[in-house]
Amino acid sequence: MTTDLDQLESQSVYILREAFNKIDRLAVLWSIGKDSNVLLWLARKAFFGKVPFPVVQLDTGMELPEVYEFRDMVTRDWNLDLLVEQCPPESEMDPTLPPATRAAARKTEGLKALLRREQFQGIMVGIRRDEQATRAKERVFSPRALDGAWDFKDQPAEFWDHYKTRFAEGTHVRIHPLLHWTELDIWRYSKREGIPIVPLYFAREGKRYRSLGEKNITFPVDSHAANIDEIISELEVTRVSERAGRSMDNETEDAFERLRSSGYM
Repeated sequence: MTTDLDQLESQSVYILREAFNKIDRLAVLWSIGKDSNVLLWLARKAFFGKVPFPVVQLDTGMELPEVYEFRDMVTRDWNLDLLVEQCPPESEMDPTLPPATRAAARKTEGLKALLRREQFQGIMVGIRRDEQATRAKERVFSPRALDGAWDFKDQPAEFWDHYKTRFAEGTHVRIHPLLHWTELDIWRYSKREGIPIVPLYFAREGKRYRSLGEKNITFPVDSHAANIDEIISELEVTRVSERAGRSMDNETEDAFERLRSSGYM
């Protein structure tokens, strides 16, 4: 019997294979968080145990120690072709941005530098529509300018899993194989598949991370969920936003959309 998770997995594997077949010079962004870990797991399923394209971490040097430890372990165990892109300092970011948003913008500029140097036509990202309102405007195959700038008003229609995968020369494409998943789906699938989890997601002393990011702008939320079953039970009833620990979401109403429009993940 086919389950909802089977259907989600099948659709994502289809998107991954479409991207690999149709998009030249492809890479995948890896934040080392729960969503991008599922994305890499699905890529390994789609391509018979091997991720066949570079895996990119945009590194500000501000990740928590457990994140770096997990990155090195999984890179070794899964034999990933890892590229670590060092992001420019905060002093070089747009001074008109609020402080936490300016810190987050470092990854936007790191990604732009990567695209200029490596000339990737397509970048796969593990974002989901349910995580943040601006992401609900995304497409699975999202055309952008070469620097990653996103015009959300100029996106192709996508019906019944038919995606536009051929674009004019010079177009950069973001591919979102998890766009149709929810946070609960991610955790239920991670449990079913036995996907490795960064320990920071599990509660310690009444706190845990719902979303992982740099330690200067991301903070744990109140929780006693110390394992995946408890996380699933918590998410089934909580009204706390997944990004409640992201300080930039509490600065200005348009901060996230400004970052997304200029190339943020």
